[in-house]
Amino acid sequence: MTSSASPPESALLDLPSDDPQEVLEALTQRGLGDGLPVIPPTSERVEAMLAGAGGNNPHEVIATLEPRLGAATRQVIAANAVMAGCRPEHMPVITAAVKAVSQPEFNLLGVNATTHPTAPLLIVHGECAQLGGFESQTGAFGPGNRANATVGRALRLILLQVAGARPGDGDASTQGQPSKYSYCVAENITASPWESYPRSLGITAPSAVTVHAGENPHNFHDMESEVPEPILDKGASVMATLGCNNAAIGQGEFFIGLCPEHAQTIANAGWNRRDVQMYLYEMARRPAAELRTQFALRAWRPWQQSLPDEALAPMTDSPDNIKVFVVGGAGKHSCVIPSWGMTRSVTLPVES
Repeated sequence: MTSSASPPESALLDLPSDDPQEVLEALTQRGLGDGLPVIPPTSERVEAMLAGAGGNNPHEVIATLEPRLGAATRQVIAANAVMAGCRPEHMPVITAAVKAVSQPEFNLLGVNATTHPTAPLLIVHGECAQLGGFESQTGAFGPGNRANATVGRALRLILLQVAGARPGDGDASTQGQPSKYSYCVAENITASPWESYPRSLGITAPSAVTVHAGENPHNFHDMESEVPEPILDKGASVMATLGCNNAAIGQGEFFIGLCPEHAQTIANAGWNRRDVQMYLYEMARRPAAELRTQFALRAWRPWQQSLPDEALAPMTDSPDNIKVFVVGGAGKHSCVIPSWGMTRSVTLPVES
């Protein structure tokens, strides 16, 4: 909870008491918090949280967050983690996530300022997911798991209280979305038939986090298919909707969360992650004339603008924009997570 880009000796609020109800009232009066009760961030709790953060200087600025250029110091990150209900071992994940959303390609100012209902999805990979108790299997998107719920909430509290992304003056989302409260899962690496998502990007660290400015998950299911094509055809149909921002923004990303059973069926046919990307790129298309009719304003590449009306236009300009990871448990349900469009996902190692 900070008030300027240059943090004072203490960037924490004085608490009226250690009573959660009184703290909630005090936060509400100051226009802080996410509307839900919080754990009071007493000095003792913040210090205990900092013990899991690494680094010796609590006032070290980890990132400056837009739109209000708030300074996310280690102390401020720890205070928000306490409020969200995190444990000290979650601090390295939260710190890495704060660094990730501050990267230029993520475009945090745009993510916060857009009228689109986008929220940073935090995906936790590797050892930190196991050590922190993150859920990667059944019900990974919630509810019920403390690590997923509180770490996702901590990132949102930091965006609200440090970045200033409050509805109206800092967050212009027309309707918002439930994932603006908390949006965090872990990659189910043990059930994946392929290498981990970070390793596919060349990141070999034992732990990593990914942030993706996306919508809520859009489910697709296939209970019967024993070959990849029918499964992925359903995913492509979810991608190729006129309601998706990527229809008008030609360089947007899609995250595809494949359940373990779908991923294994696809891998059993000899397909790798790149095969999935290429197939979805070819199949997730709409007639160029239809898209031109629906969208007078299009942020397309020149080659997309020059497509003849009868051509099938891809929903994104490159198969590299289709990101595939495995998440979830038993049951043949997978999901598509479209992006806002004018943002790039970021994956960073987690420092212990």
